[in-house]
Amino acid sequence: MSERHALVQARGLSRFFVTGRSRWSRGLLPAVREISLEIQEGETLGVVGESGSGKSTLGRLLLRLLVPTSGQVLFDGHDLAQLSRSELQRLRRQMQIVFQDPAGSLDPRFRVRDLVAEGIDIHGLASGAERSRIVDRLLEEVGLSAAHGGRFSHEFSGGQRQRIGIARALAVSPRFVVLDEPVSALDVSVQAQVLNLLADLQADRRLAYFFVAHDLRVVAHFSSRIAVLYLGRIVELADRDVLLDRPGHPYTQSLLSAVAEIGTTDESRIRLSGEIPSPMEPPSGCAFHPRCPYAVDRCRQEEPQLARTGEGHAIACHFPLESSSVAPEPTTGQDVGEKEPEERSR
Repeated sequence: MSERHALVQARGLSRFFVTGRSRWSRGLLPAVREISLEIQEGETLGVVGESGSGKSTLGRLLLRLLVPTSGQVLFDGHDLAQLSRSELQRLRRQMQIVFQDPAGSLDPRFRVRDLVAEGIDIHGLASGAERSRIVDRLLEEVGLSAAHGGRFSHEFSGGQRQRIGIARALAVSPRFVVLDEPVSALDVSVQAQVLNLLADLQADRRLAYFFVAHDLRVVAHFSSRIAVLYLGRIVELADRDVLLDRPGHPYTQSLLSAVAEIGTTDESRIRLSGEIPSPMEPPSGCAFHPRCPYAVDRCRQEEPQLARTGEGHAIACHFPLESSSVAPEPTTGQDVGEKEPEERSR
């Protein structure tokens, strides 16, 4: 782990949602379970996983936009659950979010200058000419112009609206920003522009990012470290280069093989069977075992814990893969689950 200061810390973080409208149909949906992680000043922690894996929920828990069912979130050493309402309000200046849908996050009734200045007004940071000067500078910093401040958000393209959303987040000078799939709704060429902008802003302002995405290529390009989520739990956490070169969890292997580069043969890719299980009825043992081509009886019975396997690398798997970035050939045509671990082809 880096010696830099841990700005954000999650300790045993879990969140359960109550489902059903009546007591007869009521149940608990475990969206995030027992997650512990740290985000350093100036770094980007990328989070990847299938839809429903808990990525966005985890981001909102780190900002205390959602209250955890159990566990702690510490920001700069402060336990967010122990802060008073006024203390939390002051701390929110340092924690911001950029949403996936720029159109949905911008009120169409307000002009751009007022959208960007909303946080400034709420926290009483500036008014009058100083407010206008800050807004104009922010618009120019994100690649727009001061003249755009007089227009409405619907007059802009998707990429420009996302730049407005970024300017809003920066208006209160945060230290930590949750990027909740900020480029998934944009064209590929525009994605690159927005990611480059975010990287430049991070370098200039030493921002810490929690970067949520479902595209592993984007996460790998943009992140310092990567956490892989499956059914609400981290199954692998590693420095970017370590995870790309030595993925240890079969699920990570499958994600990497799915975004294999041009020229990779189709036979070399891992194809998972079935869909991600319902978090309302998670499988026994390892949640990934129904889809894992290497599962054995122990995987069905015992849930693996996230354990460090090397410097900056942790895996939640009973038998982590020891391989290069090229995915191994899964066994086919027979019951893999009946094999002993040492007999499996890795």
